[in-house]
Amino acid sequence: MKSLFSIRKETIVWLILLFITTSAYSQQGLSYTQYIDNQTPVNPTFSLMNPYGTLNTLVRKQWVGVPGAPTTYLIDGSVPIASINGSAGFVAENDVLAVENLSELNVFFAKGIRLSETQNLAVSISAGFRNYVANYNQLDASDPVFANNINETKPNLGFGIMYYTPSYYVGVSAPDLTFRSLGTASVENNTNFESYYYFSAGASTKMGDDYEFKYATLVAYAKNVPVLANISTLFYLKNIIGFGVNYRANNEMAGMLSIDYNIVHIGYAYEFAATPSTIGGYSNATHEITLGIRFGKGSRVGKDPAH
Repeated sequence: MKSLFSIRKETIVWLILLFITTSAYSQQGLSYTQYIDNQTPVNPTFSLMNPYGTLNTLVRKQWVGVPGAPTTYLIDGSVPIASINGSAGFVAENDVLAVENLSELNVFFAKGIRLSETQNLAVSISAGFRNYVANYNQLDASDPVFANNINETKPNLGFGIMYYTPSYYVGVSAPDLTFRSLGTASVENNTNFESYYYFSAGASTKMGDDYEFKYATLVAYAKNVPVLANISTLFYLKNIIGFGVNYRANNEMAGMLSIDYNIVHIGYAYEFAATPSTIGGYSNATHEITLGIRFGKGSRVGKDPAH
């Protein structure tokens, strides 16, 4: 009896932590810190701003030390279709949260329309699928409450619009239009499966040939979910190394390091609460690492819109 009570007590404590992390996580949609260098996952029209083929990867580990904390794996790639001022590519994502796993794969096509020598309007359409798995019986196989696992798949549709010039851009997108619910997740009304809409904007300012400031914002909105706004800035030295910060409206901040060398882009972000905070007695620091490769010679990855 003592052993059984100990197991149940551990499960209850674990579920409390899971509820806290899931409640916060499910309100973010696709959320990552280094969007200033790559917004293709939330708006595929961003791929048109680089005339070369690209492959980008990201690993995001949230709230280090919290059992079952969210981990995101993200990869996207695109190839230009110069003859029609277009691009085609894919975005794959895997989110792991304790016993829950959300996998997604979308392919996209983007087309740019030149309005003038420096002004462009671009649109994109994407399609794919989303698979949600919840292995609840891993929590306590002997408890009938956790007896039924979930494994569901649904189709995806998405779109994006962006206006851009060599020095700034503005866009809106809905990469995951949801027409029916998918699973129940850890929270009865899980907002992670809502349709999210994104507003993005960015600009760059050069100071001679060696220095450049980049600014960007990313705002996420979904029905019945608080608006989540981000703002970032990066300062580049010699077009090689950049230092920056990101602020998120849920009172989180991040320091960012960005390195561009030849065809390789490497990024790191350390995210933390702007005010002292812990989850279940653990630090809520988040680590995020990106690696990008550009296929071809020319400007660095994500340097300026509309090369």
